[in-house]
Amino acid sequence: MNVRAVFIDMDGTLLTASNDISRRNKEAISRLTHQGIMVFLATGRHYEVTAPYHKEIGLETPMICLNGAAIHDAETGRALQMKTVRIDEGRFHHHTAEAPYNVIVHTANGIYCKESNEEIEYWSEVGQIEPQYIGDLRKANYRDVLKYSVRTGSSSPELSSLFKNEAEVINWKDGFELLAPNVSKWSAIKSLLRAFRMSPSEVVAIGDGPNDVEMLRRVGTGVAMGNASEEVKAAADFITDHHENDGLAEFLDRYLYRTYGTNVI
Repeated sequence: MNVRAVFIDMDGTLLTASNDISRRNKEAISRLTHQGIMVFLATGRHYEVTAPYHKEIGLETPMICLNGAAIHDAETGRALQMKTVRIDEGRFHHHTAEAPYNVIVHTANGIYCKESNEEIEYWSEVGQIEPQYIGDLRKANYRDVLKYSVRTGSSSPELSSLFKNEAEVINWKDGFELLAPNVSKWSAIKSLLRAFRMSPSEVVAIGDGPNDVEMLRRVGTGVAMGNASEEVKAAADFITDHHENDGLAEFLDRYLYRTYGTNVI
């Protein structure tokens, strides 16, 4: 099989639980790029907390951020593509403002959140940009929303389903996210494949979360991490080791590193 590009999720795939990239993962990615395979990051994170890792592993490819709502240029950080989501704000805040949920609104102009927490403090440290607003989001003056994230603390399909006619819904164990209709990592990948004149059959995608399912199903080879849920694993062609055990590098070295000029898969 001729592989020309690999799209890699970050949290639970490239990164350890402590938000580090292991030496083995770095070396495996470096071997791929040196043999001419393009490597892309495809993440739910916003640009500012994606770019430092992108730079750390020496990539020069565009970054897919916010689950496909934005694609950013590697050199300048400029948004090459943005897909905004529009929902009934009054109804959204009616269901979230008074509840014990944290709400994070990712916009083209930065982050607005109901309250700060360890995760947002980490984003501020790594991305070196503080949230635009912290507090009652009904009073915040934001626009050009790329992603809503509602952290309920548990799976909340009944609440998230209220918005399925307005937005693309991603359900997580601790809440849900809302994107513009038909926006996903896969939709962003399709845009990049057109730009680079590649076929999905020439692509490998690797991930662990519900936001990765579609891309794993649609590319030529989908790879689920060992720490992924059964739903994600069922969408994949291969299952590799846990992200804490360098499952990413395990797959890259075993199946994509060229020996004697050929790919194993």
